[in-house]
Amino acid sequence: MYYKPLKLMCVLAHPDDESLATGGILAKYAASGVQTHLIMATRGERGWFGPAADYPGPQALGRLRQAELRAAAQVLGLREVVFLDYHDGELDRADHAEAIAKIVTHLRRVQPDVVVTFDPNGMYGHPDHIAISQLTTTAVMAAADPSYPGLTTDSPHRVAKLYYRAFVQAEQVAYEATFGRLVMPVDSVERRFTAWPEWAITTWIDTSAYGEQILQAVQCHRSQLPDYQKLKALPAAYQARLWGRQSYYRALSLVNGGRQVEDDLFAGLRGRAQSQPLSYAARQPVAA
Repeated sequence: MYYKPLKLMCVLAHPDDESLATGGILAKYAASGVQTHLIMATRGERGWFGPAADYPGPQALGRLRQAELRAAAQVLGLREVVFLDYHDGELDRADHAEAIAKIVTHLRRVQPDVVVTFDPNGMYGHPDHIAISQLTTTAVMAAADPSYPGLTTDSPHRVAKLYYRAFVQAEQVAYEATFGRLVMPVDSVERRFTAWPEWAITTWIDTSAYGEQILQAVQCHRSQLPDYQKLKALPAAYQARLWGRQSYYRALSLVNGGRQVEDDLFAGLRGRAQSQPLSYAARQPVAA
């Protein structure tokens, strides 16, 4: 008898978000047999940190960063990577109805049990991070609505759990020890890293067994990390903060709730999602 596998989908903004922000859960759950999918809004065409004279232009950099992401996806064991084809730095000004419909299409096609995206503050106020959080949250609700048309004829799908990546102060200290202060000027206002209080964290995931794998995935993004050796050389305490444990906020759950802290994004789903026999068509592998 065949059973429905558990599925995790991360919906993020730029290549390298998957490794730096969610590499721990992607590696951990892929290793345990969970099907892991990544929806990426942009190709990071404006993320150039080298000399200005060497900037290859948005199209060439986008191709480079796409290739870097594909390499990182192989390291992390991702089943699929899909791009939404929006431009870096412009996601908050994209047609929201169109963007939501695109995400709904993938939610209904893949039918993930758990979806992860950025928190509403976008880690440090990045407009693309904030936009993908808003768009994903809305799409999760729309995907379950039979009256929402979407872009395909796929049936409505109800996501069981939605999580926000909720960075805590210990991670902020470790990140800024490597990259300097995370500050982004937006509309003449300096936005800074927004750490979550630890009491607000609903879910702590132990990713300590995957530190080397995460670092290997991070290293794939060479265009973004000229100081990679500095990152690798961080003291063990900082490495543990970055890769040893990840914190999440459970924004929506149909299967559990309350103050009890989880240690598994699939808490409340184990045994339930896997107890339904699959049709032959549903057993076919998804293209990477």
